[in-house]
Amino acid sequence: MSEHLTHARGHDKIVLSGLEFFGYHGVYEEEGRLGARFVVDVELTLALTAADSIKETVDYGKVYRLVESAVTGQRYRLIEALASRIVELVLAEEDRVDAVRVRVHKPHAPLPGVFRDVYVEVTRERGAPHRPSGQPV
Repeated sequence: MSEHLTHARGHDKIVLSGLEFFGYHGVYEEEGRLGARFVVDVELTLALTAADSIKETVDYGKVYRLVESAVTGQRYRLIEALASRIVELVLAEEDRVDAVRVRVHKPHAPLPGVFRDVYVEVTRERGAPHRPSGQPV
């Protein structure tokens, strides 16, 4: 996640990388029944200050819990919809965040070959128009 989100008011970043959860997402019925490991990266763009108070930044624990609830709380057929939902939750709950970039990795996607990773990346800025995410299954 090396590219900067340059259109947001703040250009500072907080990154939660490699959050791992077990979920039941995928288009195949077996994925919904057996589940798999999903890895999530969240990049928050905001204006950070020199102050040393949680009130002037983002509570990492709260963001972690938002991601966890999205991944483990309901099923999505597409990781695209899951990533969009995580972005929506973070923007709704964290007023200081100007933009969010989320990657949802599906390292055990049912593909007919050798691969290292499959992921979807969704980026949204506060106030920018976007389509609503898909609905959970």
